[in-house]
Amino acid sequence: MSALRAPAAAAVLLAFTAWPSPAQWLNYPTPGLPRLADGTPNLAAAPPRTVDGRVDLSGIWIKDAATLDYFYDLAKGLPPGDVVMTPWAEAIARQRESRNHVDDPLGYCAAPPGVPRINVSPPGAFKILQTPALLALLYDLDTNPTFRQIHTDGRPLPKDPEPTWLGYSIGHWEGDEFVVTTVGFRDGGWLDTQRARPHSDALRVTERLRRRSIGRMDMAITIDDPKAFEKPWTVTVPFKLIPDSELLEGSCENHDKTIEHRRIDPAPPEPPSPRR
Repeated sequence: MSALRAPAAAAVLLAFTAWPSPAQWLNYPTPGLPRLADGTPNLAAAPPRTVDGRVDLSGIWIKDAATLDYFYDLAKGLPPGDVVMTPWAEAIARQRESRNHVDDPLGYCAAPPGVPRINVSPPGAFKILQTPALLALLYDLDTNPTFRQIHTDGRPLPKDPEPTWLGYSIGHWEGDEFVVTTVGFRDGGWLDTQRARPHSDALRVTERLRRRSIGRMDMAITIDDPKAFEKPWTVTVPFKLIPDSELLEGSCENHDKTIEHRRIDPAPPEPPSPRR
């Protein structure tokens, strides 16, 4: 087998991506942000609130870390005993790692990163638009822009949804914490890139968003997938606001030309998750 000659964690994705070119509006002042005497945003100020008193999560956010750690390993910082894969999941992760992660569909622009990996995928920025009945997340990805809809109009989760990469999401408020529940995933997705942990169609993701100040937000992510993990586990990812800026468009344009120069043996089929 001829694998990609790059660090394993980034072999598929980062070697293929196309970075967006500079655009206008990157230094346009964000309306409504409190500012210091020198005109810079006061990122330590209390978070804004909507007319109905809810914390306003609106803005452009990026993970508050100097590296892509959570993209590589979603369980970064957790004790090993907190994240225990089932035999099915262990076998798939081992196969993916043995092939230097070249079978990740994200690296071929064949699929979005999945939830929650989409929140920490490079370049990692996403924009929140908040309304009373819907919270939309617009993602600035190198593998083409995409979006998620978090419905807050009281609808229930679908009982038998058509499986998708990003699932179906509803949200509600618990005090100042916005809680998102997502189900309806395709079988055999990727939770992270280097560790190559799979998830099954039974995955249920809970994301708890708490904006602590103008410039800081935490997202506590709980993975509950009885087919892939022996017990649920939670990791908290810090995010920071990108003020006075705007999203840029990523693209997989000409990606097929890159693939022409790489020889990769076909992947052996991954077994479907066990039936419950």
